Amino acid sequence: MKCNKLVDAGRRQFLRGGVMATAGAVAATVMTPEQAKAQALARVDYPANRLANIADLVVNEPMDIAYPDADSPGVLLKLGQAVEGGVGPDGDIVAFSVLCPHKGWLMSYSAEDMTLNCPGHHSRFDCEAGGQQIWGHATSNLAQFLLRVDDQGDIHAEGVDELIYGRLSNVLA
Repeated sequence: MKCNKLVDAGRRQFLRGGVMATAGAVAATVMTPEQAKAQALARVDYPANRLANIADLVVNEPMDIAYPDADSPGVLLKLGQAVEGGVGPDGDIVAFSVLCPHKGWLMSYSAEDMTLNCPGHHSRFDCEAGGQQIWGHATSNLAQFLLRVDDQGDIHAEGVDELIYGRLSNVLA
């Protein structure tokens, strides 16, 4: 009998602790919109860099780029229709890291369905939907470069919206 009472008390204590831990985690993650924006902006603090000019792009043909440095390969795309995160006169220019967020494999672009595809574990990312993962082992969306087009048509990268594979933060040291 004593043993059963100890087991019941142990279960109650375990459940009570679990509920308290969950409540504490929820309370710790609640942020105001201003705090969330500030945290997101701190996460994407890279220097601006000119990537290309609009005149250099051909619809649905990827251009190899590197951002924010030579160790971060990417691709610049003119998709031919306005898309999420797109810039330029047609809202169709986007750029992504080509390092798979799962294991860092170099991905290739499929013009047929406008996706970036990982040869390692077959993760696929939709370039028309901001790099959203549509298949595979990756647990996050693809890092999209934040772009700006100036008056001369030069395309500048000014940050990244997700963590680039292999980096502990998106802030250059």
